Amino acid sequence: RLVLLSLIITKRFFMKLATLKNNTRDGQLVVVSRSLDKAVAVADIASTLQNALDNWQEASPKLERIYQALNNGDIANTIDFEQKQCESPLPRAYQWADGSAYVNHVELVRKARNAEMPETFWTDPLMYQGGSDAFIGPRDDIKVSSESYGIDFESEVAVITDDVPMGSSVEQTAGHIKLLMLVNDVSLRNLIPGELAKGFGFFSSKPSSAFSPVAITPDELGAAWDGAKLHLPLTTHFNSELFGQPSCGVDMTFDFPTIVAHAAKTRPLSAGCIVGSGTISNYDRSAGSSCLAEKRMLEIIADGKPCTDFMKFGDNVRIEMFDENGDSIFGAIEQTVVEYKA
Repeated sequence: RLVLLSLIITKRFFMKLATLKNNTRDGQLVVVSRSLDKAVAVADIASTLQNALDNWQEASPKLERIYQALNNGDIANTIDFEQKQCESPLPRAYQWADGSAYVNHVELVRKARNAEMPETFWTDPLMYQGGSDAFIGPRDDIKVSSESYGIDFESEVAVITDDVPMGSSVEQTAGHIKLLMLVNDVSLRNLIPGELAKGFGFFSSKPSSAFSPVAITPDELGAAWDGAKLHLPLTTHFNSELFGQPSCGVDMTFDFPTIVAHAAKTRPLSAGCIVGSGTISNYDRSAGSSCLAEKRMLEIIADGKPCTDFMKFGDNVRIEMFDENGDSIFGAIEQTVVEYKA
């Protein structure tokens, strides 16, 4: 199938894009240098990332030319790129659908709440529709009303699509993946069992998510992207200590074209649709975990009880991916949990 995917993706595009805060809902689109140190505004091409995605065929070649010129040092009016000034690349989106492509993770987490896992989970992708009207920035605080909710981070990868027709095949959806990002899919673990017991899915237990400072085209990943999976570790630090760095390309039961096709099974997906991988998880537990719930479950299996707490006010998480040279690819999601007071 990878041969078919490579035939579909013929034109190669290289670029990194970000959205800077500017006191508007959708921020200001900028092209960012490969080294993540310089940026240039591109309002004459597209004022926002959503605008660029709505007109991707026309906008993307122009944005790429700016990107190449920026990397070559041929643009004078650049600005210093500051990740703390970033919104999530799409501060809000028409669609945020998070899959659970690493089924061994689902199995572990369900064990934590004494829930059996149907065999169909290995053959039919699991997905929920998240809130997409108010993402938080990659360096913004995670505001939660109570520590009793069981605050957890989930380190993930996500893709952004252009318009995907309803009923598109796996091979067809591969060509609709335009950008990739990292995700912190914040979860409130102690609220999940009660919500799911109602038989109507997540809502209050899934507050606003955050995405990496930079969204990149798949070609930026070189050989680490095979058209379906990203073959690099995703590194998570919790309170400045390494928490996990499982490989994204290992033990991924459903690849990205498959979960995008699943999302488009009964509906079209609009340009700017975000589809997440779910928590990155490997069977090789020496790589660590990408969320507290998984680590707690492994402790229960080993010792009969968890010894790791969920996040408290003041706790910090950092999520980042590095290339083979040790350079940050997407920039870092770095967030602190704080108490929310209305």
